[in-house]
Amino acid sequence: MKNLLIVSAACALALSACASSDTGRDEDKAAEALAAFDKTGETESCLSLRRIDQIKALDDKNFLVRVGRDDYYLNEVNGRCSNADGLNTRLQYRTTLSQLCRNELISVVDNGTGMNIGSCGLGTFQKLEKKSG
Repeated sequence: MKNLLIVSAACALALSACASSDTGRDEDKAAEALAAFDKTGETESCLSLRRIDQIKALDDKNFLVRVGRDDYYLNEVNGRCSNADGLNTRLQYRTTLSQLCRNELISVVDNGTGMNIGSCGLGTFQKLEKKSG
């Protein structure tokens, strides 16, 4: 049986008031969101679908993945997922596995038309730790 997850990028990142085509501004948004975390150096090739609670598109290249209540991973996608953090788009993937793995495709879907407007391959999941204080 195929698993399907649909994530609303508009709801995923409250820090973003609107989508920006300016790459520098997108990178600034991602850096701001990631400033609350430290990279641990630990990586995973796959994450269990049962463990994934949320995927936030920080920009066209960086996805913040919440696993459980307080565990986070950064996924730097291969290429770009154009407009992944747009107000009227959502992220979508299909997998026959019980895991979401590196190199699987994520699609960016227009909420109004339901059309796929782009896609990209996932990178390695990098474990993050929330900074204290």
